[in-house]
Amino acid sequence: MTDMDRRTITLLALLAPFTPLASGPVMGQVPEHKLPDNGEEMSSVPWMGDEQIAMLIYPGMTVMDLIGPHCMFSALMGAKIDLVASSLDPVTSDAGVTLIPTATFQSCPRDLTILFTPGGTDGTLAAASDSETLAFLADRGAWAKYITSVCSGSLLLGAAGLLKGYRATSHWSCRDALAGFGAIPTDARVVRDRNRITGAGVTAGLDFGLSMVAELRGRIYAECTQLMGEYDPQPPFNAGSLRTASADVRTAMVEMAADFTRKAEALAGLQQN
Repeated sequence: MTDMDRRTITLLALLAPFTPLASGPVMGQVPEHKLPDNGEEMSSVPWMGDEQIAMLIYPGMTVMDLIGPHCMFSALMGAKIDLVASSLDPVTSDAGVTLIPTATFQSCPRDLTILFTPGGTDGTLAAASDSETLAFLADRGAWAKYITSVCSGSLLLGAAGLLKGYRATSHWSCRDALAGFGAIPTDARVVRDRNRITGAGVTAGLDFGLSMVAELRGRIYAECTQLMGEYDPQPPFNAGSLRTASADVRTAMVEMAADFTRKAEALAGLQQN
């Protein structure tokens, strides 16, 4: 039995009270009424699917950019998720967490539901300058139903020519650099422009991933996923964006990120002053 099979069986068991697959006076009763928020019936929720999801991994990426969306994607019962790299060699993130790819650029399916890229700093800049990585993204991006990223992963999409004329977001430290790729930088947690869906920095991957679950399976499925993950953020501080952080915090972090910002803008071909 594969890990995907185990996750599927576990989720089916956990969600059994809500699904038409169960039976009996308690477990199998599907509510007849519609939820007042969106009118979606529980009995019409597409609990099983067959999505093909390719998540790029590369040395030096930020692991949270990947794991947040992956956690949400893994709740899509029936979906196939591949961690894709140039080879099957282990890939180590910028935090020292090592991941094992499940597919290579050559073996990754072409007909994808989601093509996804995580971000990082120096590792992302290196990947965005790698011709093999960019060729893979450009090729699969021409076929994928959704082209997506979190954090500075949008730099990779931009470098692959996949964001020209599209609104997109990124980590605040490099969001403006997207203009150099012909994108329209947009300050928002999750930005959708047609089939391009991008998330802002790091933890925005959870919001992005949950939004994608709703896109693919509907709001009820997404809300069940949110509740199962007990995703109810209550941060101890209100410094999670440039809008809310204090002036001292903003100044310190903008200065700390300045070198990466310059490198990202150089990658995008923006004029440096």
